[in-house]
Amino acid sequence: MFKIGDFSKLSQLSVKTLRYYDELGLLKPVEVDRFTGYRYYSADQLPRLNRILALKDLGLSLEQIASLLDDDLPAAQIRGMLRLKQSEMRERVKEEQARLARVEARLRQIEQEGKMPTYEVVIKKVPTLRVASLRGIIPSFSEQGEMWNELETYLGQQRIKPIGPCLTLYHDTEYKDHDVDAEVSEPVEASVRSNSARIKVYDLPAVESMASTVHHGPFNTLSQAYNALMQWIQTNGYRICGPDREIYVKANEPPRQDDPSYVTEIQIPVEKV
Repeated sequence: MFKIGDFSKLSQLSVKTLRYYDELGLLKPVEVDRFTGYRYYSADQLPRLNRILALKDLGLSLEQIASLLDDDLPAAQIRGMLRLKQSEMRERVKEEQARLARVEARLRQIEQEGKMPTYEVVIKKVPTLRVASLRGIIPSFSEQGEMWNELETYLGQQRIKPIGPCLTLYHDTEYKDHDVDAEVSEPVEASVRSNSARIKVYDLPAVESMASTVHHGPFNTLSQAYNALMQWIQTNGYRICGPDREIYVKANEPPRQDDPSYVTEIQIPVEKV
């Protein structure tokens, strides 16, 4: 038999790790001196230890490994556990490949522009949002004033208070500089209902993958943020799958196209090509 220090050298595992495996019941010493507390191990335990290390190398947790050390464990259960781990690892590899692609795209962008990009783009999950909204065709992107006035007047009459930044959705499937299909919206409490034929209250659906960037500056320079966002979507292998959203995080009343203090988040639903 080997003292724990000698078994540590033989197995190339630290004494601390062997003690931890003992605590978990993974590899208990064959004998513990009741007077000194010294742990003793046997060479016959090396195959069990090698199995622990081999399973650990597969990415299994120590708790999972403990269940797999049972010689009577059905083969179907072993296969199921390993297939689950296989699925997890494939998903992790997929995520890392996507991250690698984003790193490569960022490097190309820096090489082309010689600096860090002005706009940072992130993919995020956006939850369901209850909104009161008014949708219509407007002459151009900047001519939303009448729609906003109608929506705000109705909310004021109904004593409905918005609970977050207002937003506009653009429903056209291609760029249009006139006759724009726009929907002006205010987030409201879940209990709010509408009794108007024109004002709609509904749940704006959640989006699993939303490409988002933030624009600091006036509305009349929003095109810069859109251009950066569109380029990122194309470069990183996504496609648009829903209406654009402009969230007016910081804006003044009445709104001005040239106010440099505005903060606007642009969100575009996307999916992998």
